[in-house]
Amino acid sequence: MAIHDSVLELIGDTPIIRARRLDAGLCTLYLKLESQNPGGSIKDRIGLSMIEAAERRGDIKPGDTLVEGTAGNTGIGLALVAQQKGYKLILVVPDKMSREKIFNLKAMGAEVVLTRSDVAKGHPDYYQDMAERIARETPGAYFINQFGNPDNPAAHEAGTGPELLEQLGGKLDAIVFGCGSSGTMTGLSRYLAKASPETELVLADPVGSILEEYINRGTLSEKSASWMVEGIGEDFLPPVSDFSRVRKAYAISDRESFLTARELLAKEGILGGSSTGTLLAAALKYCREQTEPKSVLTFVCDTGNKYLSKMYNDYWMLDNGFLERAQYGDLRDLILRPFAARDTVVVGPNDLLITAWQRMKLYDVSQLPVMEGERIVGIVDESDVLLHVYGDEARFRDPVSTAMVSKLDKVGVQAPIESLLPVFDRGHVAIVMEGERFIGLITRIDLLNFLRRRVQ
Repeated sequence: MAIHDSVLELIGDTPIIRARRLDAGLCTLYLKLESQNPGGSIKDRIGLSMIEAAERRGDIKPGDTLVEGTAGNTGIGLALVAQQKGYKLILVVPDKMSREKIFNLKAMGAEVVLTRSDVAKGHPDYYQDMAERIARETPGAYFINQFGNPDNPAAHEAGTGPELLEQLGGKLDAIVFGCGSSGTMTGLSRYLAKASPETELVLADPVGSILEEYINRGTLSEKSASWMVEGIGEDFLPPVSDFSRVRKAYAISDRESFLTARELLAKEGILGGSSTGTLLAAALKYCREQTEPKSVLTFVCDTGNKYLSKMYNDYWMLDNGFLERAQYGDLRDLILRPFAARDTVVVGPNDLLITAWQRMKLYDVSQLPVMEGERIVGIVDESDVLLHVYGDEARFRDPVSTAMVSKLDKVGVQAPIESLLPVFDRGHVAIVMEGERFIGLITRIDLLNFLRRRVQ
């Protein structure tokens, strides 16, 4: 086992696993684990390629400021390289990025600028346009420009392509990929055109992106919709893109992407990110359509560790309507954490206020039902704790009963949704009861999520 002097030496040479428990029809499906790169994604490759190529040209030197717009993983790859090589880095990221990625970027020393994810290219708040403007207005800054930088696809033409074909012994019938900046697709297409021209190129695209329509129908839409999968899909054709050898594309919904990624973990033990789910769903569709055996490869683009608060969080999935939930036709349909299922985070009247505060922080909730066995006797929220301890922090050691509210806004489980509005108007949460039995809490955000799910 070699000893390395830098994590940058660990980029590339990622392993390939043959799927054994996924239904790939007659095909053999291979998964290239780009999640094993040191920054956790395939984008480490282009982060290294684009910075080192700029160094060779003399465009940058250690101490300079680099600027880029990124939906996530390119930023992490750039941050990894910039940190190791001594560059300052400013990243503009859309506000749909998972908070794990943002924490990761900041911990590596990058400056993160959040911007809107609901605007298209050409808008001043679009993440790429904003990054270009920041680079232009920052003295001596260098704009990476992954979408127009030829060193992006070059990383895959010279590295990823030869690597995977060698691992597979030169036998590859089809490869399934996604497109963000399009570097992976363009680089692999150029390499395979020379080394394995019979290999079919298949695009996996989120529903809402314009690329699937462009490939399958030859039309370039000027309108795109939003999608929640991170890192792939576009509302324009990136300047470095070359789709000339791509003949087939699949549009994959957010729901199918997230559920397929969760299936990959459950069946193969591989923790992949959201775009991995999109690629895998498309690869499985392709495989199941084949009438003869083929060797098919797709990528585990990044690690699912970056999405634990989202697609691997059952409550987030339920909130967004991506997991099925029992329907009752009453207020139980709005309760995210039913008490009967022991999902409700509660506290006892004799517990300490510091215990209540710690549970609020741990579970990211603002209020806790106070329970004596199966009976609700009160509710305590952040304001109750604050007013009780302000001026005398020692009161954190007081029992919850000294700060809780005992007069409760109870609503019958069969009550109409409209009955919640006066409760919320009073600044309270609705305590849903079935007779004397506590069912759960409904907050404003629970009602908003319910209403949003009805229009999906």
